[in-house]
Amino acid sequence: MSAPCSVEELRTLFLFEKLTEEQLDWLCEHGTVEAFEPGQVYAEGDAAQWFFVLLEGTVVLSRRVGVDNVEVNRTSQRGVYTGAFQAYLGDRVPQIYRNSLSVTVPSRFFVVSAELFSTVMHEWFPMAVHLLEGLFFGTQIQQQIVGGRERLLALGALSAGLTHELNNPAGAALRAASSLREDVAGARSDLAAIAAHGDRAPSLDTLVTLLNCATEKAAGANASALGPLEISDREDAMGDWLDDRGVANGWQLASTFVQAGLEADDLDRITGTVEDDVLPAVLSWLSRTLETEALTAEIEEATDRVSTLVGAAKQYSQLDRAAQQDVDVHDLLDSTVTMLAGKIPDGVRVLKEYGTGLPKVPAYPAELNQVWTNLIDNAVAAMDEAGTLTISTGLDRDALVVEFRDTGPGVPEEIKERIFEPFFTTKPVGKGTGLGLDISWRIVVGRHHGDLSVESVPGDTRFRVRLPLTWNGQAEAEQGASPAAAS
Repeated sequence: MSAPCSVEELRTLFLFEKLTEEQLDWLCEHGTVEAFEPGQVYAEGDAAQWFFVLLEGTVVLSRRVGVDNVEVNRTSQRGVYTGAFQAYLGDRVPQIYRNSLSVTVPSRFFVVSAELFSTVMHEWFPMAVHLLEGLFFGTQIQQQIVGGRERLLALGALSAGLTHELNNPAGAALRAASSLREDVAGARSDLAAIAAHGDRAPSLDTLVTLLNCATEKAAGANASALGPLEISDREDAMGDWLDDRGVANGWQLASTFVQAGLEADDLDRITGTVEDDVLPAVLSWLSRTLETEALTAEIEEATDRVSTLVGAAKQYSQLDRAAQQDVDVHDLLDSTVTMLAGKIPDGVRVLKEYGTGLPKVPAYPAELNQVWTNLIDNAVAAMDEAGTLTISTGLDRDALVVEFRDTGPGVPEEIKERIFEPFFTTKPVGKGTGLGLDISWRIVVGRHHGDLSVESVPGDTRFRVRLPLTWNGQAEAEQGASPAAAS
């Protein structure tokens, strides 16, 4: 329903209060006053043809998130505006409505076409248009550049951490393989020395029996539970026992036997049937063989660690997986924590409180890993090298909830509503870009139909991610706009 426009009414709105009489007359001549009954005025995604200014009533702005419409603003303030408010940018941006507009009570709007609004902006406020264009496109370019740079820096940090984590087991495996080669060669020499005794040399069956007895005894012992003093005492006793039997370099063999969990009495019982002149060669062979098994176990442990790290990297990057799939969030969380291990200070303890029997959820795994990375990185930075990060999971009605709780100083109440805004950061200059939480919000809300929220008091800050158990449709990347982007 259309009605005549009143200059006096327009003058009372904050949007038009500085306009001249001629400008107000022009607006009234070219615009109209439209009345709407409760219901939808326009839908997000439609061609943006009209610019709306509220004169009277109550408006609700909503954004489409997946298949749902999420309310982002509700107000009765006269003069608020929406609709084709980017018309002055022309065809450089898609001219569509960025939100849906509804009214809850009979409401009136001052309405002008997008073309007239663009004309007004360019003719009446040319300098302002240039400034707004620079701000709009400049912010877009900055976000792309800084976002790309931030991803490269994050990738570099993760690569450095992964390289460091891989270097330890790889180095251990290399050292063990080198020692193993020496021990195998020495064992061959010991067997030759044993065989040189001819008839007095123990048979192959006897040697195998000796080795089996020593291995069984070593398997049942727990040398790692011994303290340094007890280990030293056992090595001294073992060295004396070996010296008494004419074993050269007995102190070297003593360490191997003690680490295997054997004592002098054990060797005395195991080798009791071996003649004295053959015993040194048999003990040397037995020591090298036991050390060979220990080195083999060390190589196995190191390569298993490497395999675990590579698997975590593969899970984190999701290089060979479908973009969207049903995932176990615990696998994603574990791989992310593993990948970030090099960035987490020694003073920060990570606790996992995972719920049991949780179902898989539809997700884009690589993108969720990016969310986990951002939230963990922020929590670690907030705790300043010391504290506890607790990662918990559970079910809440029709959603799976992942919570990151840290013991840092908390998020001040006055900035809590801004932390998801692009480029807003509380980190020192050069330490943060302010895009981590904005990107996380877009991924969780826009891509996964979920929700990302924060609760914070000093010593207890909780970022909570809610992921729906099922999707009714596919989300589009562009629907994940920041909560501060809707006018």
